[in-house]
Amino acid sequence: MGTRDAQDTDWEGVRLHVVSGKGGTGKTTVAAALALALAAGGRKVLLVEVEGRQGIAQIFDLPPLPYEERKIAVAPDGGDVYALAIDPEAAMLDYLEMFYGMKRMGKALTRIGVVDFATTIAPGLRDVLVTGKTSEAVRRRDPRTGARVYDAVVMDAPPTGRIVRFLNVTQEIAGLARVGPIRHHADLVRGVLTSPETAVHFVTLLEEMPVQETLDGIAELRETKLPVGGIFINMVRPAGLPDTALEAAFQGRFDTAELAAGLKASGLAERTGDAGPLAEALAKEIAEHARRVELENQERETLASVGTPRYDLPLLPDGADLAGLYELAEALRAQGAA
Repeated sequence: MGTRDAQDTDWEGVRLHVVSGKGGTGKTTVAAALALALAAGGRKVLLVEVEGRQGIAQIFDLPPLPYEERKIAVAPDGGDVYALAIDPEAAMLDYLEMFYGMKRMGKALTRIGVVDFATTIAPGLRDVLVTGKTSEAVRRRDPRTGARVYDAVVMDAPPTGRIVRFLNVTQEIAGLARVGPIRHHADLVRGVLTSPETAVHFVTLLEEMPVQETLDGIAELRETKLPVGGIFINMVRPAGLPDTALEAAFQGRFDTAELAAGLKASGLAERTGDAGPLAEALAKEIAEHARRVELENQERETLASVGTPRYDLPLLPDGADLAGLYELAEALRAQGAA
């Protein structure tokens, strides 16, 4: 399922995985599953949330996460997943301390609303603080060993319609601040986001609107020279019937009489005595299913046209609970996404 599409994946050296997608596609769920898959086998991965929704806490069935990195899960075959829910105001205080030694003063500025004022008159500054905190985690090294603290960082990023502006905002800030710490910080963040260390992935469903948003997002990324990763096709349902039966149903050639005979022979129509009405109702359901499969196949071909790796993630019958996350992580590993 999806393995053929994904065989050309080359994420060697990628340390920052940015996951975006249209609302309702399961973006946060896929980001969490990717973090588990990347951590499998003894690695350490940081899963970052930037929108303040506490989606990571909900999906891992945890209390709301504070503004600190903490371990939230053990990956398959060993490995740890840490999480960070970034708070822009707290990130601003970190920024003031890092570049100006003003953390104590920053708290006073927060009390009188200066921080909110600054991010209001320069909306891009908030996004730079968030992406900057993530980029710092990507670059961070253990002072004792010099090794990277995290093998990978996964960002549960804003939706597709906002992702390019969110990632490209460092360029705007750099244009406003031509010298000094702000410019230096923006350049560092931009360096990470545009490097081979970063890949921006899209989560979609096999439906027209999310597929079109995915295509538009990929086109925008390429236009702004931001690195495109893969496409995660979420909530994929099995066809359930042989291709020949689906094709016959789609073309209106499904033999209802043969279906009625099969129902009668199997004993499923014994109560009614007449298998005809049941066969007709079932034939209509099969025809509708065949039409849906055909439309999904068309959307899949459309996604294939952009030439990026694609990964299928199954529809979880019981919803995206913790067990479902591990199932999705295994599906990603099986397709070479980690």
